[in-house]
Amino acid sequence: MKALALALLVACAPAFAQGVLLRDDRGREQRFERVPARIATLLPSLTETVCALGACSRLVGVDRFSNWPPQVKQLPQLGGLEDPQVERTVALKPDVVLAPKSSRIVERLESLGLAVLVFDSDRHEDVQRAVLQVARLLGTPAEGERLWARVEAEIDAAAARVPARLRGKAVYFEVASTPYAAGAGSFIGQTLARLALGNIAPAALGPFPPLNPEFIVRAQPALVMAPRAEVKAMASRPGWAALAALRAGQACGFDEAKYELLVRPGPRLGEAAGVIADCLAGLPAP
Repeated sequence: MKALALALLVACAPAFAQGVLLRDDRGREQRFERVPARIATLLPSLTETVCALGACSRLVGVDRFSNWPPQVKQLPQLGGLEDPQVERTVALKPDVVLAPKSSRIVERLESLGLAVLVFDSDRHEDVQRAVLQVARLLGTPAEGERLWARVEAEIDAAAARVPARLRGKAVYFEVASTPYAAGAGSFIGQTLARLALGNIAPAALGPFPPLNPEFIVRAQPALVMAPRAEVKAMASRPGWAALAALRAGQACGFDEAKYELLVRPGPRLGEAAGVIADCLAGLPAP
């Protein structure tokens, strides 16, 4: 493992001959004079990005929700957005911390001398930018380009598998049973659009808007997507039995692992698109 890490550092050396200047999603610029050997991540999608770029061995700590690839579950856990562990993060002596914009401890970590790069993850463009910037940080910018090209190709391949009869149909994608939806302006909404699907929650409502249940029933989405247990329970919600999509079996109920993939922005966006396409291809004709 040490030999592999050394080989990677040597291979990346030319990219860092003059250092690398990175701008994060706060607009803050930082110069890195060497490839970071110790990386901490505070968001699952950032953990996945580091690993998808071939640098899992450099991770020294991750947030508690990071679980892919499986080996990251063995790393020290640094809490979540609500209970971040500053002291434990500092004790790991990371060369850089990759954090979401919503993190509450960025300034604290920086005040303690740690380098922190902050990224958004609301839209495909944010995910792409994170992939490319992290690849530059790792000294492998070409690998970032290859990774994103693969994501795009996977989404295109998924779109080609969507049955013609479902193209343009409006979707209600549930992210919480209160209910909250994935709107057209979210990364999930963008994936649906790439699959030639509509959305009952317009972008103007925000990425993940709360919706009045009556609004959903009136909208009569042609397709419903949610965790499997929620799809099974929907017909028993007041008024929801009127949803024609439920009566016609036009619903995608995903198991826990697949649903987690769908609601997690990151380098597996293409795989997520494939999960949706596979469900759609298996729906009965109404």
